[in-house]
Order: sequence, then C-alpha cells, then structure tokens
Amino acid sequence: MSSHLRQWGWISGLWLGLTAGAQAQCNRVVLTADPSYPPLHWYDGNTLQGASIEIAKRVLTELRIPYEVRYQGPFPRIMTLAERGEVDMIATLKKTPEREAFLLYPKTPALSNPVAVFGAREHPFEFRDRADLIRLRGGITRGNVFGGGVDEYLRDKLTIQESNSPESNFEKLALGRIDYFITGYYTGMALLLKRGDEERFVVKEPYLVDSPNYIVLTRNGKCADKLDLIDARLALLKKSGALDELIRMSFQKWKSQPTLAEK
Repeated sequence: MSSHLRQWGWISGLWLGLTAGAQAQCNRVVLTADPSYPPLHWYDGNTLQGASIEIAKRVLTELRIPYEVRYQGPFPRIMTLAERGEVDMIATLKKTPEREAFLLYPKTPALSNPVAVFGAREHPFEFRDRADLIRLRGGITRGNVFGGGVDEYLRDKLTIQESNSPESNFEKLALGRIDYFITGYYTGMALLLKRGDEERFVVKEPYLVDSPNYIVLTRNGKCADKLDLIDARLALLKKSGALDELIRMSFQKWKSQPTLAEK
C-alpha cells in the first residue's frame, strides 16, 4: 500500500472516530417514566406528570441541560428502550442488581417509596410480617420490583399472580380472586382515591420495605456522563427541602385531578 493511501486511511479513521464521538454527545435528555404509578409518575393522556417528573425537570433545568419528556408506553417497553439506550433518563426507579446492568444510579435518591400490603376489608387476615403471606394468594403489577429482599421472597416463598395494572389487581382483590396486593403505598392510595372506594381496602402494617427511588440514566444512552452533575444537584435540592415541596405539590395535583389515561 502506498504511503498516501495509508495516510488517507488514517485520516478517514480519525474522522469517523470524531464523528462517532460527536454523535454520542448529550444534546438533549429524553426523559420518561412508568405511565401508571401515581402520584409519583403517571400519564394523563397528554404528558407524563408526577413528583418524579417534576424533580427530574427541576434538576435538568437548573443544570441547563435541554430535555424532552416523552411518553413511551407501558413500563416493560420503557425498560427495553432503556437497555438499548433509546431513552436517556427514567424517573424514578428502585435499585436492583439486574437494573444496574444497564442503568446508572446517582448516590442521592429522589424520594422514598414504602412498599405495602393491601387487603380487602371484607376478607381480613392477620399480618405481622411477610411470613403471614405464605399460604395466601397474592398479586403484583407486572414489571414492579421492590428491593430490600422482597423480590426474592416473593419468588421463593409466595404464590403470586401478575397483572398488567394496579387497577386490575384491586379488581381481583375486591372479587376475592387474590387475598392481598403488593405495591407502593403512595401508588396504592392514589388509585383508591381515584376509584372512590378506599373504604373497601386496608393497608397492612408494617410496610414490607421502605426503599428509596432514584432518577436514573441509561448506560447506553448519550447522557451517561451527566450522572455526577445530576447527583450533586439532587443533593443540593434535597438539603434545601425543594424535593419535599415538589413531592407535596404533585400529590396535591393528583388528589385534585386524578386523571390516568387508558393505555
């Protein structure tokens, strides 16, 4: 090969490398969330709403990072897109080893989301801890994980049915097709307020776990390098009390107008 051809090959390779690097720059964060997890995050038929979304928007706005809030369909599809790097940020999620394989978690959580056992008032059962669930029929929403050892306990010890939505689990509970339903406390209560039948159900105490939720970045997305900046801004907002205020305002918004779009 002549020297000028070798030189051209080297220059071409350098140009391709620089082009690929430019394409990988974070010009805009594509932000999404589970569309049916109020009051933390929900889809109202027009856009994604909720405390998780408001916290993520506040962080990105203060960092002057452009963003787009994008509804991407049901939660399992969101996780598939996240693994491919087709979205950049999800607000918010619990931390699990499986998710850490394709998601990046900041050190600072955005909010706390206790996990509760819901039962039907007409079909009471004794509950002191999770061992009391072993001989009962339980329900969860497909794609939910809870952390704190709860997921492993569900898999190894409990009889669990999965449904596509929290609403269908409450229907099963009301009809006696399951004995209990496990979900985030805030989400469960938000949906019962929307249904107007919170008196038909009870929340068992104590909570199964009270674990943090995080705003996460996707490892294969274009904005993975923003993790440290986002973590530092979250820490400042948490210290100032701004996160608690955003959560309070979002909960009030859901309570006054509980609109969850049909998927």
